[in-house]
This record gives sequence, C-alpha cells and structure tokens, in this order.
Amino acid sequence: MAHKIGVIGGDGIGPEVITEGLRVLRAAGAEFETVDYDLGGQRYVRDGVILDDETIEEWRNLDALYLGAVGSPDVPPGVIERGLLLKMRFALDLYVNHRPFTAPDGSHEFIVVRENTEGTYAGEGGLLRAGTPHEIATQGSVNTRMGCERAIRYAFELAMKRRKHLTLVHKTNVLTFSGDLWNRTFEEVATEYPEVETAYNHVDAACIYFVEDAQRYDVIVTDNLFGDILTDLGGAVSGGVGLASSANLNPDGVSMFEPVHGSAPDIAGQGIANPLAAILSGAMMLEHLGEADLAARVSAAVESVAGGSGTTVELANKVIAAL
Repeated sequence: MAHKIGVIGGDGIGPEVITEGLRVLRAAGAEFETVDYDLGGQRYVRDGVILDDETIEEWRNLDALYLGAVGSPDVPPGVIERGLLLKMRFALDLYVNHRPFTAPDGSHEFIVVRENTEGTYAGEGGLLRAGTPHEIATQGSVNTRMGCERAIRYAFELAMKRRKHLTLVHKTNVLTFSGDLWNRTFEEVATEYPEVETAYNHVDAACIYFVEDAQRYDVIVTDNLFGDILTDLGGAVSGGVGLASSANLNPDGVSMFEPVHGSAPDIAGQGIANPLAAILSGAMMLEHLGEADLAARVSAAVESVAGGSGTTVELANKVIAAL
C-alpha cells in the first residue's frame, strides 16, 4: 500500500534536498503519494501565514511528514520556529526527537533520545518592566512525570533492541527539582528493564565525552534543552550537519522527519547543498512506516558515498547508483 506523505520543502536549500530525497526513496522502491505544503519564512513574508489549524488537521490523516528546512533572513528570529516548528511538535505531540550519530572513531552508531515537547521550550515565562533599567525576564522549565516518563520508556525500549545500555544526561546537582523528577523516573522505569545497563552523566561531562569518548554511549535520553545542545554537538563530531538526520516521533500518530542543517540561504539555488541528511531522514521515515528493508538499503547506500563530493543532484545520483 502506498504511503501518503506530507512534504514541506520550506525555505533556502530545503526544497532542493527534499526533491533529491524523494527521488532516492522512489529509486529504492518506496511507494508513496505526496501532498505538498507551502510553509516557511517565504510564505510568511508573502501573506503572513505560518501554520493554521486546518493544515494541522489535514496532517493527522497522513502517514508521515517530510520537512526540508524553514527559516528566512527576512523574518525576525523566533517567528517561524515558534509558529511552525514548535506549534507542529505540540499540536501533533511529537514527544520524541530521535537522532542517530556515528562515534568519531567510526566504531559504532549511538542515538540521542531528546524529550521534545516540554522543558524550557514549553513557553513558560515572561517579561516585567520591559524596556526599563529594572526589566525582569523569566523563563521556566516545564517538566511533567508523563512527559519525561514516556521519553525515558521509549529510550529503554530502544536500548533493548540494541546494545542494552542507556545513559541519562541531565544536571541533577544544580537543577534539583527537574533533575530529581527525571532521575527518579529513570530509576523507577529501569526496574522494568533489568537487562539494560544504565548510567548517568551531567550534561557538561557528556559534552566532553561526545568529543573524547563517545564509544561509551549507545542510547542517551535527556531533556529538551540539553538534547538540543547535545545533538548539535553530536552532528559536529560525526561528520557534520550534512549527515545529520532526525525524526520527531509520536509513536501513536503522524511523525515528522527532517535534516537538521537549516535553510542555508547563502547557498540556496546554487545546486551545491548536501542532500545526504535529507536522504537519511527519508530512510528513517521509511523505517517508521514499516519499510525496514528499504530503509536499510538507503542508509547503506548513503554510507557508501559519504565523504564524497559533488553537486546536490550528483550526490543523490551516487546514492541511487549504490542502491
């Protein structure tokens, strides 16, 4: 049965890499129909539309979403991020951000599971006496038992399918309330998975280990802000953002898949954007849709050409030739 995929090319290089991603997935044998959505910074500049509720309702009837990149220098920072990306995460309850990386020495893949709908990104806070010498800004971190438990449980289930090792990353020595909730929940859920070896790292220590000793990791689970930082670092130490793929998952609903390199407006339209992260994100989408064999073929083909050079189209052609 053909899958129904919502495609958001977005801004900058987004449409370029998504076009090649779709071409590779079809060449691998994936069957799907696409529904295109014109959303992002340029759409906002044109008519003020970011993301309406009707579009979100349409998305609930799709099998997956495939996003290129959004963001435009013509739009103030935060407008598209909060109005499109975060609104999408909250409305569709995309509570797991699943990010795979290769250890710097190439020895193995490890995965960061980032809680994706709470923490400092939930929007709790505000300004008092704005614009005065006595201005006050507060930015709270919202952590619920349900929110951290479902991310932790997802990570344990993932660890059971892999090397049976899971590390919690937080800052429990300073963030004594949210850290305590995360740590207690982690330890309680761990009793249900006695086969999984567990560990804990403070986030600053984890940053060092990502660079110097990533071999210690298999699956990592962490909160929204720490996950955002760690996954950027993970991309930097495992080949760069050109290979950085991601999945934003609701295991019981529609999920979204995207490369995380951003819209890169400075190189848009030149045909030189690296499409491999978009292709890998498409492979993750196929796996989520139950097409594990096709996903593995695409991932292996990307791995065989990674590190090579070429235009956007040429790199995609190399992946297709390697299938």
